[in-house]
Amino acid sequence: MEKIKSLVSENGVVIFTKSTCCLCYAVTILFQKLSVNPVVYEIDQHPQGREMEQALLKQRCNSPHVPAVYIAGKLVGSTNEVMSLHLSGSLIPLLKPYQSLS
Repeated sequence: MEKIKSLVSENGVVIFTKSTCCLCYAVTILFQKLSVNPVVYEIDQHPQGREMEQALLKQRCNSPHVPAVYIAGKLVGSTNEVMSLHLSGSLIPLLKPYQSLS
């Protein structure tokens, strides 16, 4: 879907979420704790949310469609992939260009 492509290409870190998803919240908080302010897009609050959800599902195969985390225009994955990267020490290098200097 064009809206997803546009958001992902215009922003370094994008997380597609649902407002009622606790795992989405956990991933968003993790990024904030790592000094990254991702663009968080709650698809259940958007008029085209249903279409966006279907587009995310097609990209993700059998994985949960939210949270869908994109870094540098590439789909990283959902909670499992993000946490695996974090535990292995591979997430911070991906986020380095997007960390604030505070």
